[in-house]
This record gives sequence, C-alpha cells and structure tokens, in this order.
Amino acid sequence: MIDGIETTVDREAVVVTAREPLAVLSSAFARGGLASARAIVNLHVPKNLHQEDSAALLPAFVDRRRIPGPWVGLLTAAWTERAEVAEECLNGLTALAIVTVGLSNRVAAGLTPIGVWAPSTINAIVVVEGAPDPAALVNAVMTVTEVKTSLLAAADLRCADGHVASGTSTDATVVAATGRGSRQRFGGPISDLGWIVARAARAALGAGIQRWIGEHP
Repeated sequence: MIDGIETTVDREAVVVTAREPLAVLSSAFARGGLASARAIVNLHVPKNLHQEDSAALLPAFVDRRRIPGPWVGLLTAAWTERAEVAEECLNGLTALAIVTVGLSNRVAAGLTPIGVWAPSTINAIVVVEGAPDPAALVNAVMTVTEVKTSLLAAADLRCADGHVASGTSTDATVVAATGRGSRQRFGGPISDLGWIVARAARAALGAGIQRWIGEHP
C-alpha cells in the first residue's frame, strides 16, 4: 500500500484518506475538477435518489464520520462493500485502484439517447505514489476510461438497443497523486505512470465487472 494512504470499505461508502493533501483530478459529484484533497469519498445512495435530494448527503456523511477536509465526493448506487481493490508498482511508482461497479444502466457514448440524472454506477478511484504534471493526470483519467471500455467490450456487455456498452450513464473517475517522487510528464498507457494506472484499474475493474455478471446471469 501507499504510505500515508488509508482506505475504508463498508456498506456506507468507500473512503480514501491521506496524511498529506493529494493533487486530484476528477469528474466527482462534489468538488470535481482539479483540486487538493485530504479525502476521497464514494458514498452509496439509493438508485431512485433525486438530484435535488443529493446535495446534502455527502457533507452530512463527512461530518458524521469526521473525515478530514478538503474532500472530493462521489455518489454511487453500486454496493460499496463490494468494492474491488488492486495495486501495481513499477520503477518506484505505485498505483492503488478502488472501484465500485454496477452495470444496470449501460450506455454507448454518442449513441444512447440523453437520459435523466442518476447516481454514478462505475466509480473508479486511483491513487498514485508519484508527482505527475496536471496533463499527466488528465492522461491517466483517459487511461482508466480506456481500460473500462475495453473490459466492457471484451465481456460483450450490451445496451438495451444492442450496442456494445462503453460505460454506464453516469460513471465517475478520480485520479489522485501524492506528489512524492520524480516528475511524471505523461500518464498514457506506454508511460510508466500510465502503465501502472492501467494495470491496477484493469485488475479492479475486471474483477468488479465479472462479479456483476456472475450476480446477474
């Protein structure tokens, strides 16, 4: 595991906390974008949650759990206690992936019609022991997305209209970095950083996808 990083997985949430602030790039529901954070929270919510009822849930949970701030928050209807965790190391770099997977609302990006808001389903959090540039964080988010889509295609998971799924309707991705170690300019799959991010994400997402398929024959 990465020094100074703690991960808690239970029925309420996945919570990643850091001793020192992390550089975070995400599509998170709360405080997404480029940010500094001591914690990343992936909170389980009901599938029928309305968007107007969601804003207060994360702050209330963070306060109750006394999670250190600043924090980045995600919502998911997938079962958080079934989160998959994987780690990969290479040349002094480490990537830790923690993902929740539910596949009931599969979509093919650019083909599936726009739908109503819903809590995120495939939420991927990757923490890196390294010092990536902001552009490398963007590249790493792209790499996680490529891994997810390739796994869904390999499993031949399809949308209701028959198209091969590229994801679900409201997936979210977080890539966070400790800032320790050598500078990393790139986060694509042929770089050291991108390779470990891809490997960790592939192991965790692959396990989550196969678990969901096994539970939904």
